[in-house]
Amino acid sequence: MLRDDPVANVLYVDLSKKSFRVERREDIFRKYIGGAGVAIQLLHEECPRDCDALGPENPIVFAVGPMTALFPLASKTVAMFKSPHSRNLGESHCGGRSAVAIRMAGYGAILVKGASDTPLYLAVHGNRVYFRDASSVWGIDTVTVGRIIRENEPGAGLRTIMRIGKAGERLVPYSCVTTETYRHFGRLGLGAVFGSKKLKAVVISGKRSLPVVDMKQYRRLYDEIYQAVITTSAMKKYHELGTADNVLPLNEIGGLPTKNLKTAKFERASEISGEAFAEKYLGRRLACTHCPVGCIHIAALREPYEDESYFYKTSMFSYDYEPIYALGSMLGGSDTKGMLGLMHQIEKLGLDVMSSGVILAWATEAQERGLISEKETEGIRLNWGDYRTYIDAVKLLVEQPNEFFRALAHGVKHAASIYGGEDFALSFGGNEMPGYHTGPAAHIGVLIGARHSHLDNAGYSIDQKAILAKKQLGPEELAKALLSEERWRQILSSLVVCFFARGVYQPDIVSKALSVTGFDLAPEVLHRIGEEIHKEKYRFKIREGFSLDNLYLPKRIFETPSALGKLDEKFIREVIEHFKKAIFVER
Repeated sequence: MLRDDPVANVLYVDLSKKSFRVERREDIFRKYIGGAGVAIQLLHEECPRDCDALGPENPIVFAVGPMTALFPLASKTVAMFKSPHSRNLGESHCGGRSAVAIRMAGYGAILVKGASDTPLYLAVHGNRVYFRDASSVWGIDTVTVGRIIRENEPGAGLRTIMRIGKAGERLVPYSCVTTETYRHFGRLGLGAVFGSKKLKAVVISGKRSLPVVDMKQYRRLYDEIYQAVITTSAMKKYHELGTADNVLPLNEIGGLPTKNLKTAKFERASEISGEAFAEKYLGRRLACTHCPVGCIHIAALREPYEDESYFYKTSMFSYDYEPIYALGSMLGGSDTKGMLGLMHQIEKLGLDVMSSGVILAWATEAQERGLISEKETEGIRLNWGDYRTYIDAVKLLVEQPNEFFRALAHGVKHAASIYGGEDFALSFGGNEMPGYHTGPAAHIGVLIGARHSHLDNAGYSIDQKAILAKKQLGPEELAKALLSEERWRQILSSLVVCFFARGVYQPDIVSKALSVTGFDLAPEVLHRIGEEIHKEKYRFKIREGFSLDNLYLPKRIFETPSALGKLDEKFIREVIEHFKKAIFVER
């Protein structure tokens, strides 16, 4: 790492004292590169054992890497915190302008701790840090508050604006943080941590040049990576249909969760497919800063104003596979206009869309089975595909007018523990399930993944390879495959490289690219660092009470055949045991 590289600067902010300081932390950046590797070290340093996830002592860490603003697709920001949803490691990744804005402001990481007595937002413009009064925007939705801040802060075209909605203010533990309107720190409740600190938003901007070791080598490597991104098939899918391309293939193999996973095939999948959205609603494509792909697909929905014949309101919504699964097949709905309306409501409130969809699906089935009545739902009758009712339910979920909606606001597993229906409460490690019922690897991967995400180790991809090969891996082989993939992804998330580009950023390319930023790390060294980062994450998880022993597995996943047939609980438990043996965790 170059000594004059600002990536080693850490901005420490204390909201309680309204103070800040900058420290040079070459020690952790040299050892752990950046992003997730640095963030987990800062979390160990600053997060007290067994702290209240919604207390002032829980820090928020934003971290980027040495390749940010230098190479294409090194454009994610890692946020790390103690999760109010899982009660252990909280980790969320976001694109947009966030990573480049932090790097251009002169930092590799920003750590926020403490809590304000009154609502505020944090504005970081280079080496200037401001604590702005946010009383007038507290209670305002994510879309509107973004517009207000844009009108009042400098840095247009360069800045990032991270903000929460009412869900974060009400401390819903699966609320998210929205950036640049269409990107999110989703999953595991960063929005609630913002809300607990009375932190409505964070604005970051800056301008600077970045050092490299050898300009000629840098330009050659940049061009090599850029050409691989735009001219090969590695990224074509993401530009054309985006991840919404997954709907029909998953449905065809019987891996698309439908109606709370009562089945894994949706008879109306073609109506909510990526192809259908592109033909009927695609308005434009956008890209994160320093990304040439343009995978962000924006739907344009034209709706007539009341009592007007020729005047329409056009609303723009970002869509991809996960929202389509969670609000489409999972809720048994194919009305795309209704789905977009629900998506918009969830967006304005600042909820995680996957958790929201799974929770609504459980509530629909629970009411269908008579476990809850209209008394609990405030007169609402939840029916599959009824988007008007789901919009009303989402509002109540945040307003929490009674005990049922307060329980629902704490997640599907919590609600089921009170009202019954635990067998079909689809939660893994405290996080609601993603949209893959492809086979055992998909569910095991989420269960044992450090952040309980399908992106931790792509278990669904291992299942799909097994379908093609017509042969599943044995328990030990599967545990090793999941672990190997997750450990390499620690390097990608320390570089803050988008996982969509994992086919381009192979170990040899990563090693070469890092060399121009002053890191001398051979591929085998990178693998060792990835292993160490993964161990550090598990050390934090276990410190906070997580255990691989007797992990909860909802019975529904064994009842509904997957793309690889019916799942075997004994097999899954065996894989988990092999995983435990393969990792070293300091207790």
